[in-house]
Amino acid sequence: MSTQPLPVSEIVASRRPHRKDAARNYDALLTAAREAFAEHGAEASLEDIARRAGVGIGTLYRNFPTRRHLFESVYADEVNALCRAAEEVADRDPWDALTAWLERFAGYMVTKRAVRDALDDESEIFAACRESMYAAGGPLFARAQQAGEARADMDFVDLLRMVSGITGTTFDDDAQRDRILAVALDGVRAKR
Repeated sequence: MSTQPLPVSEIVASRRPHRKDAARNYDALLTAAREAFAEHGAEASLEDIARRAGVGIGTLYRNFPTRRHLFESVYADEVNALCRAAEEVADRDPWDALTAWLERFAGYMVTKRAVRDALDDESEIFAACRESMYAAGGPLFARAQQAGEARADMDFVDLLRMVSGITGTTFDDDAQRDRILAVALDGVRAKR
């Protein structure tokens, strides 16, 4: 019998320290790691991450005993933010809500690429993140389809694969990536 993974929000909350100073250091380390992974990939230096966060390497290891634990925590935190973004845009017009969330998803893919190789598809964190992300973004897509704004001949997995493919490509800059994403999303929009 397989158990249902915890929602990513519960995983993130369970890992975050309760003391204010410890939570501040934890958050600073996550931010620094996210930036370092986006710039240097999965091989980013842990010493550089600690330095960027303004803490010692011992504080980094106290919060994240292994590099994998750091990868998982950054990844889960990013997915948690993506889930919150879905809630924040849910009251918008269906198409605007979907595209606003997909733009945030495209930004998340930068971090995901950096830590993807370090995470096993079968890990509890990965399964919980995938499930939470689908639960957050899927209803936005379904609502856009029901409103006649998004094509009915595709599903949410198709949409995520398309956006993932776009964000997996190298671009000259973020503006070019955003233009190409906009062109692709025009193809998702239902004909009027």
